[in-house]
Order: sequence, then C-alpha cells, then structure tokens
Amino acid sequence: MRIISLVVEGLERAAEAGCLDWLWTQDADIICLQDTRCSEYSLSGDRFFPAHYHPYFLDHFEDARLNGVAIYCKKIPKAIIWGLGFEQFDAQGLYIQADYDQVSIGSVLVPSALSGEQAMTAKLAFLNQLSSHLEKVRQKRRGYILCGGWELMAHHADAEDVGNTGVIPGLSPNERGWLLDLYDSGYADAFRVVDGEPDALTWWPHGDELGGMRTDTHIISELLVSAVKKVHIYDAQVFSHHAPVVIDYDITL
Repeated sequence: MRIISLVVEGLERAAEAGCLDWLWTQDADIICLQDTRCSEYSLSGDRFFPAHYHPYFLDHFEDARLNGVAIYCKKIPKAIIWGLGFEQFDAQGLYIQADYDQVSIGSVLVPSALSGEQAMTAKLAFLNQLSSHLEKVRQKRRGYILCGGWELMAHHADAEDVGNTGVIPGLSPNERGWLLDLYDSGYADAFRVVDGEPDALTWWPHGDELGGMRTDTHIISELLVSAVKKVHIYDAQVFSHHAPVVIDYDITL
C-alpha cells in the first residue's frame, strides 16, 4: 500500500502548479491532502475527481478558504470519520479519517502557531486533546496512520538552521516535548523507521534561502512499525512550501 501526503496550501492553486498531474500518476492507494483552502462543492471535473479515486473532504465550516483536509482512496473505505470529536477544532477542517478492516488512515492539519502567542496556545490545546485521543485508540488492535503537516519536530537535526532553535517553528520545548512524549508512548515516525539521514526536509516556510525542516510525516501506531518498507520525499517539483511524503507499507487494504 502506498500513501502520499502533502500540505497543498490551496488545492486549486497547487493544481495549477501541476500537483494533481503528478499525484494521479503515482499509483498511490491513499492520498492525504491538508490545507486545501477550498470548498468541495467549488471543485468540478476529472481534474479534482478522477475516476480511479473516491475523494472525501472536510472543509472549514465558516470559511472554506481556511484550512481544509481531504483524503483520496482507491478502494472504498468501510467508513469515513469527519473530525475527532473536538468541539473547539472540528469545525476548522483539521482531520478526516478513512477506516478499513485492519487499519485507519487519517489526514491531519495541526493548527499553525506562526502568527503568535494566541495561535501557539490554540495549537497546544489541539495537541493536548489529540494525545488523549491517540492514547485511547492505541489500545485498539488495529493500525493507525496519521498523515499530515504537523509543524512539529522531535529533534534539532530535523531543521537546517539549528543555531536559532528558539524561533524555528515546531522546536519550542512544549512542541518538541509533545512529540517526544507521543513517540515514547508507542507511536513512531514512519519516515525515520527507514531513513535516518538528517538532511531530509519537507517544509520551507520562508523559502529556500532561510532553510527548511522536516515537519511533514506519517505518524504510525506501534503495530505498523514493521510494515514500513520504503520512504521518499519528492522535491523534484514545487507544488507548495511543502514537499510530498511518499511511504510504501506492507499492508493490503
């Protein structure tokens, strides 16, 4: 099973940059998109709804130009879960999940903290609720794959500019501590299961000149660690400030 995830920073804009032309040729079983910034109902045609995929969207309830997540599935899932049951956050279009017999795949967009202290407070509130949710589902005998833009890093080596770690997004003590605690609880960074190279980068928030970082990944439950077979960050083309993360799993849906 191949899963591709990407923060598109506007699905229609990314499509103009060739994103969908590339995606539809990658033989992915699941495609998880984040930050779609559009209404599902504003899209039309094979460009956004190819015949070989079943697409599902969760838009921001009040303004579809904000946030939004989507998941494209080759095989029809057993169920689609819209949101996480978080009253404060579900209306913001941050999470959608496809359930199959033995595995669940989620497309998640963690709230950004780039705009200041209030945004950081909201981000940490979301992460606190998410950790409680992940602890509950960890007890279930099924696999979980959460794909997305986390704006988090566990290690300084995941950022190019380690000399200013206090201002690099995702590397504050609270953010880094949350991710390390999650990994200590049994979840894993699927990319690092296979690839240990420190220069793997997925996000350049201020462009190439100011350095990149690896904040986009698939976080997987312990049951699936042995299923990770091949990982790849595609950076031959630029679709947004983020690069697609491609991971192959030894899983049959």
